[in-house]
Amino acid sequence: MANLGNKLMDRDKHLLFAAFLLMALLHSLNAATTVKFPKLVNETAEASNVSRYEYTVDGRAATASRLGAAGKDIATHLNMSTRSGESATNLTALTWAHAVNSQKELTDALQSDIDMIEADIVMGKINNTGPDMPVMAHPPANSSDISLDSFLQQIKIYNDENAEKMKGVKLDFKSIEVFEGALKTLEAKIPEMTYPIWLNADIISGPVNQNNTIPVDPQRFFAGSSQFPQAVLSIGWTTRWSSDYNNGSYTHQEIDAMVVAIRTNNVTETGQPITFPVRAGIAANSQEELHHLVKAVNGTNNSTLTIWSSQNDYVDVAKLRELIFSFGFDRVYLDVPEELSSQLNLGRTENGGGGNDGNGGSGNGAATSSPALTSLVNFSLISAGLYLFSLYWDKIRL
Repeated sequence: MANLGNKLMDRDKHLLFAAFLLMALLHSLNAATTVKFPKLVNETAEASNVSRYEYTVDGRAATASRLGAAGKDIATHLNMSTRSGESATNLTALTWAHAVNSQKELTDALQSDIDMIEADIVMGKINNTGPDMPVMAHPPANSSDISLDSFLQQIKIYNDENAEKMKGVKLDFKSIEVFEGALKTLEAKIPEMTYPIWLNADIISGPVNQNNTIPVDPQRFFAGSSQFPQAVLSIGWTTRWSSDYNNGSYTHQEIDAMVVAIRTNNVTETGQPITFPVRAGIAANSQEELHHLVKAVNGTNNSTLTIWSSQNDYVDVAKLRELIFSFGFDRVYLDVPEELSSQLNLGRTENGGGGNDGNGGSGNGAATSSPALTSLVNFSLISAGLYLFSLYWDKIRL
């Protein structure tokens, strides 16, 4: 009788263990199938998410910031050095809302599935009345229906209420005056942020013979941005390019000017993560120079490229594609029109492998698993678990 009791107790323990194991497996599966920013899946090239160049980062850069792409640690999403053979985060899959410079555009962006909200800031007025303040507008406009303060407050409220769908913010400051005028607002808002914040400015005069736009003063920009170690510094060049240009690059002199600005303004000491916004048509002709740039600063500051393009820019698609693969998908953000994104044919599998993100975006949307796929896999796992348990039960039954 005692042996029978022991067998029953052992059987109950096995039952509980099997149930616990099955629940744990299901929980892991569900977690894995709802990842907002997917691992790279590319069947057209071996290890295409891994750069063929070696970049290393010392300990200072690894602790520079808490959060990366919309709710993930920035060390993962913003340039972790990747060894050959490892899977890496696909930064090219993030989606963008551009020039969100009005209340309607902000409301639409918050209601969409995009990951990053980009907006321009100038000194201007609200509806052409009242005192000058930082408002959301692109030059030559100097009036808006939304201030920077209201813009950031609405995004914070949304992200606080939608932790699983939070959105990052890229603020493009068009002059040093508006950046310094915005510092009090940034000092109040940024410490409360638990999501990505990028501070963008064109601080170096760049291609091609560009002299119409005055760069943002780098010394004053870095002095202000040093107050926000959790912010990503998005620092680039003023550019001149169009559908008529097919020749031009980021020159060694322009690259060196950027490196000098970073080093002389102690950005290497802060260890803040850096992304370099580069214009697609020009970047395609600048592979060697851009690798030199990233290598020059990546020892102290995690760094990436953000490739952007205007609608009618000339772009050598083959060269741009080669550039992206040379860096790896874990080091390149892709913020380009849908037509160019499709021509690049990067082999991504967002939304079941389609080339369009289904949201009217640029075709580089983040992947999410379909309910049908999740249900099917869950059902298969349950069936397999029950089958294995039945075999085990036959073995231990009385």
